[in-house]
Amino acid sequence: MVESPAKAKTISKYLGRTYTVVASKGHIRDLPKSRMGIDIPDDFKPDYISIRGKGDTIKMLKAEAKKAKEVFLASDPDREGEAIAWHVSHVLNLDVNDKNRVTFNEITKETVKDALKHPRTIDMNLVDAQQARRIIDRLVGYSISPILWKKVKKGLSAGRVQSVALWIIIKREREIQAFNPEEYWTIDSIFKKGRSKFKASFYGVDGKKFPLGNNDDVQNVLKRLDAKADFEITDVKKREKKRQPPRPFTTSTLQQDANKKLHFKTGRTMMAAQQLYEGINIGKEGSQGLITYMRTDSTRISAGAKLEAAQFIHDEYGPEYALNHPRKLKLPEGAQDAHEAVRPTSVMRTPKQIEKYLTKDQFKLYNLIWSRFVASQMTPAIVDTETIKVVQNGVEYRANGSKLNFEGYLKAYSAGKKKDNILPDLEIGDHITLDNNVPNQHFTQPPARYTEASLIKALEENGVGRPSTYAPTLMTIQKRYYVKLDARRFVPTELGEIVNKLIEEYFPEIVNVDFTADIEGKLDDIEEAKLRWVKLVSEFYQPFSKEVSYAEKEMEDVQIKEPLAGFNCNICGSPMVEKMGKYGKFFACSRFPDCRNTQTIVKEIGVICPKCHEGQVIERKTKKNRLFYGCSRYPDCDFVTWDKPIGRDCPKCGHFLVNKKVRGGWQVICPEGDYEENAIK
Repeated sequence: MVESPAKAKTISKYLGRTYTVVASKGHIRDLPKSRMGIDIPDDFKPDYISIRGKGDTIKMLKAEAKKAKEVFLASDPDREGEAIAWHVSHVLNLDVNDKNRVTFNEITKETVKDALKHPRTIDMNLVDAQQARRIIDRLVGYSISPILWKKVKKGLSAGRVQSVALWIIIKREREIQAFNPEEYWTIDSIFKKGRSKFKASFYGVDGKKFPLGNNDDVQNVLKRLDAKADFEITDVKKREKKRQPPRPFTTSTLQQDANKKLHFKTGRTMMAAQQLYEGINIGKEGSQGLITYMRTDSTRISAGAKLEAAQFIHDEYGPEYALNHPRKLKLPEGAQDAHEAVRPTSVMRTPKQIEKYLTKDQFKLYNLIWSRFVASQMTPAIVDTETIKVVQNGVEYRANGSKLNFEGYLKAYSAGKKKDNILPDLEIGDHITLDNNVPNQHFTQPPARYTEASLIKALEENGVGRPSTYAPTLMTIQKRYYVKLDARRFVPTELGEIVNKLIEEYFPEIVNVDFTADIEGKLDDIEEAKLRWVKLVSEFYQPFSKEVSYAEKEMEDVQIKEPLAGFNCNICGSPMVEKMGKYGKFFACSRFPDCRNTQTIVKEIGVICPKCHEGQVIERKTKKNRLFYGCSRYPDCDFVTWDKPIGRDCPKCGHFLVNKKVRGGWQVICPEGDYEENAIK
């Protein structure tokens, strides 16, 4: 028994006809949706029921188990997978002491067959850790959410991890709003030696660093310079620096890198990773799991994988790129180290070799994982650096140069490459001339809003959540419209601010980062048999229940002001207001539910429809929130385009022109021909 049909299909081909491989399709039992489902007085005993819609799956599992000589439970190798195995064993009436649990970190023929030779009993410590998390999260969600429904509006929710994520975003927004920019200046100058020119920046005066706070400081510095005198090189330092390769991916760093480099949302990353892990048909080799398990916080690599990587690097790039001895890496603090890092199951399967078998997303992600892993097993890059001090009348400038001397791991992982900045050949005592002085005014900038990548990094650094929780957490706070993405950065909504303020006031521990991280640590203790799950839940619930009782009595009703649309309902004449729905904002009658009139919010772009020449081109969004453009006369006119029309026709063919996003800016092009105009940044 495995979790997914795709994995079942892959493993079935490895094991042959003597095995039947079936999928539970995730959990088959869970807490009921319609009620709390926890008997609090009876040591928080959970009331598990069969999940609605899983009846046929349970019947199939029972039927196949009856026919089988042995049953092996091979759900994913983590807490959630262990809990699924436990629930299946309960449904099938298997003895919990039977050695029927098998796990594998990668889905390859050798690994799967070897796992079946070493079955073990279900690890109840893992199950208990999962149960404790599930029960605490249920207590939080099913206690706070009804209060928010009653006091604010229906459809709201609160969660142990999602509330902290929202608080982190709002805390950053408060920092931005409270930020006061401060003025500062720089002086960037061009110096000459013969025909060679190089750039140096002002450093300080009389051997000390001197910050330039305003234009007066700049002018005082420039007054010390003698326009007719040369500058002298007073110091030249040359060093050789080693740039160490990055570690192989954990779940968190994979999500961060995929977001930064591929612009993948976290859910998109995990979907593609799941597919690569479960198996892809790659021609003659058949269905193969291409990466190791993608939910991990470890950077550990098996000895076999290191050996294979060393051989590949030696043959592909040369002996100077291969490590003489395997690199020892210290695990991140708090890492469970239950699995290896995310890596290819075989480094010999290069991205180019299997590209034709993969979707675009699968290929991009596999290429990222493969390159990162190969780089992690390569020698460091060597960079020659040079720092030069340029002085006249006590005014000091500094120039920094660098040159890549040996590529090392950058041969495989070019994302970190930097251009050389080579300075002219200069020695102490050389005299040079000033070609140009350029003072520049600047202002300090507020901290940046969080992207998906930086928010995941912040959650991980604070010990909030675990690899499996990041994607659903980010999805939930967007789905509830507590935050929205603007230019790929999180911005809290008014609703998010209201919900966060109430939770901060009435449930301060829920948004306390240290408190949430402490719970994560105690869940790890349960997994390691250092703590009983009932004790943890009890210690959490006793103070929490008092907060719930207080909030139910004291929290006042919150009226969310719905902005007026600026026009009246065409049915009853009442003012229309702007509301938030599942797929975004829309207009609705203020007399709802007495009047149920609604209208879509449309934004005209000032261009006449190029198809019917009557309607206006308006912005629309798909259910997945992707922007496209259509005619306001739809369905009478079915004009649609992904790219924004600009209201001009192509001078070559007469087709309408569009503004298309290109790397670094926008470009006017003809969708049907080869006409294009210069890109605008």
